[in-house]
Amino acid sequence: MSNEIVLDIETQNTYQEVGSRDNRLLKVSLVGVYFFRNDTYVSYLEHELPKLWPELERADRVIGYNIKGFDWPVLNNYYPGDTMHFPTLDLLEVIDKRLGYRIKLDSVAEGTLGYGKSGNGLQAVEFFRTGDIEKLRSYCLQDVKVTKEVYEYGVANRTVKFKDLFGVTKEIQVDFSVASTPNRAVNLTIGL
Repeated sequence: MSNEIVLDIETQNTYQEVGSRDNRLLKVSLVGVYFFRNDTYVSYLEHELPKLWPELERADRVIGYNIKGFDWPVLNNYYPGDTMHFPTLDLLEVIDKRLGYRIKLDSVAEGTLGYGKSGNGLQAVEFFRTGDIEKLRSYCLQDVKVTKEVYEYGVANRTVKFKDLFGVTKEIQVDFSVASTPNRAVNLTIGL
């Protein structure tokens, strides 16, 4: 866990507003991260994203929930390389492979941790639009905290729990260990 990072993004707009599920049409409002190496939570507004790139490029692994399906594709609108080349653990991907269907982070957090997220993504869009950046930061970093704690629980116990549609808590085995990482592409933002 030495140089792992947990990441979550919030956007300025929604799929409904852009009339498509095309991630190229979404704009980042804020990215929240947790750095295991120094036990800190940090957030980056859209204009601060260039400060984040070197951190991601040096990471041993970036952890998120639906990071491959949402966060990376949206961040690719900004990153000069391809975010999909970063070593990544997508908790949703692991859970989906085990269950055969997708479940929300909130369901996993409530089942595993006993508490869930602090709201929903539409609230985060509204916080951005009203200029309430502190509420936006708080919301995003709470999502990062929940993801981090689900990850840590899964590593320690090799299981996570979730609430099904009927509110029944179920447990599944997971493997969040580090898999072998393919060769990484040349990073574009670190000075060589």
